[in-house]
Amino acid sequence: MNLFSSIAKLPLVALGFVAFMLPAQAQNLGDMTKDDLSALIEQIVDEKIENLLADTPKASAAQGRFGNAVEDYLMSNPQLLERMSVALQTQAQEAEIAQTRDTLMALGDRVHNDADQVVLGNPDGDVTIVEFFDYNCGYCRQAVANMMQLLEEDKNVRFILREFPILSQGSADAARVATIVNRNKDVSYMEFHTKLFQSRGQVDKARALEVAAELGMNPVEVELQMQDQSVTQAIGRTYQLADALSISSTPNYIIGNEVVRGAESFEGLKRRVDNMRECGETTCP
Repeated sequence: MNLFSSIAKLPLVALGFVAFMLPAQAQNLGDMTKDDLSALIEQIVDEKIENLLADTPKASAAQGRFGNAVEDYLMSNPQLLERMSVALQTQAQEAEIAQTRDTLMALGDRVHNDADQVVLGNPDGDVTIVEFFDYNCGYCRQAVANMMQLLEEDKNVRFILREFPILSQGSADAARVATIVNRNKDVSYMEFHTKLFQSRGQVDKARALEVAAELGMNPVEVELQMQDQSVTQAIGRTYQLADALSISSTPNYIIGNEVVRGAESFEGLKRRVDNMRECGETTCP
């Protein structure tokens, strides 16, 4: 397969991009004028699009006559394909960001106000961070330290934790116990949270019940409550939120009208918070 054939199979946006860029650089293609080469490329692109839509192969006389010239040109100017690839990637990222913002707007109050969410820091803070986590996520373990440092240094951040168990049955059981712990106002959820992340090995139901007992809760009663429908619904609401935002890993964050995917260092979180205050976005121009 030659390079011309490969180009013909690029997405339609890519084909249009080549057709747009190539003629402007075409001084070295013999006696062809820029207008001639532009018309040729547009003809080839139109035929390829027609073939794709009709799903029937058609011979292209123009491709047969001038395909080698186009291929030679692109081989001599590979930076054009690289620039096209970067442009397409940027376009896709911008589309994803726009879609996420529309989704967050549609979700409205469900993002920051759920009866079973955990709220740490300043409940009236001027910047809110929502973290999706799993007790068996290694990156989430470091995220606890970053969160605690941020809350210690910045007294005007509202930090919301959402139980998002996706890695194992043990994670799901621990999330159920954590939901019950959070409902008990006589127990420190933050202490429970940090103790679980300090555990060696996998976090499971036994370990979660053990920590709950250390904090003064009756493990038998907690285990009986684990299958309560309201607990299932609480975790289910987080799953629904994550699904709407295409969140499928941990940790992930919602900051302002953006989803920050993947682990963030303390410095990264702090910078995003500062940017939110400065320009209303996690990244300022």
